[in-house]
Amino acid sequence: MPRSGGSETVAAFGRDKQGFSALIAASSSMREVLRLASQVARTDATILIQGESGTGKEVLARALHEESHQKGGPFIKVDCAALPETLLENELFGHEKGAFTDAFAKKLGRLELAHEGTLFLDEVGGMSPPLQAKILRVLEERAFERVGGTETIRVDVRIIAATNRNLKEALRENRFREDLYFRLNVFPLRLPPLRRRREDISLLAKTFLAHYARKYEKAVRGLNQEAFGLLLRYPWPGNVRELEHTIERAVLLSEGPILGPEDLGLDLLAVGLEDSAEDEGMTLSELEREYIKRVLRKVRGHKGRAAKILGINRKTLLEKRKRYGLD
Repeated sequence: MPRSGGSETVAAFGRDKQGFSALIAASSSMREVLRLASQVARTDATILIQGESGTGKEVLARALHEESHQKGGPFIKVDCAALPETLLENELFGHEKGAFTDAFAKKLGRLELAHEGTLFLDEVGGMSPPLQAKILRVLEERAFERVGGTETIRVDVRIIAATNRNLKEALRENRFREDLYFRLNVFPLRLPPLRRRREDISLLAKTFLAHYARKYEKAVRGLNQEAFGLLLRYPWPGNVRELEHTIERAVLLSEGPILGPEDLGLDLLAVGLEDSAEDEGMTLSELEREYIKRVLRKVRGHKGRAAKILGINRKTLLEKRKRYGLD
């Protein structure tokens, strides 16, 4: 079960903890995911994890494995979208010696390697229809043949699949088998994007900062109020992965113990546009003027800091201030 401390669950997201304590859940949406995950973890049910790229699907899959009856066995991952069909088939099922030109020896596939453990099919929506049929057979019979072989191999493996694609749309377009979808979707879990679980952003940022400060032996203790405010307003299109990389980079480049907004290297135009979403009638020049004005106000007119945040040089900032009458 997720470990709770008062109103929040604090843990190193996929870093220093195992099981469900490897996920941070202060938000109600994430807490609900962990509640459901804890109910299904110790069963043999096939699980389909859905969510945008970077939301932590692999972290959740590993947590499910570590909380399951299969935790003593291996956790084997296959990225179904990263390999062409023939290579993916070989990766999944292995091959017999002589199966093709370069097959000088028998090779075990990921399915065999995952015996008595968990096979994680990442980005399962990228799998071709012929391979979908073979995975369907594995789910139904727990059996397959290696490439170039005739012997039926039987495995005891739990399958967890994940995708950032809309599988229902793929069903309508006949790009994904309906029978496989229902076999995978026995117990669906959907991870919310970071922009919909903003209560978790500060906890995640602090956790990542502490982790990377230790890893890189940097004397970084925290973020100032402006930096936290920026993290909360940024839309995070890359979700938790983008937040982690942002904090890692900031720690690496840090020159002091406290990080400010200028250390984060974020595209603050995205923040400015999000903050000004209600001003749909504004021209691009008006949006730029308003955004520069906000940044200058935030840094109390400090031109060097403002230029760094805006991603332009000091001379360009001075020219824009003059053009927009911000002197």
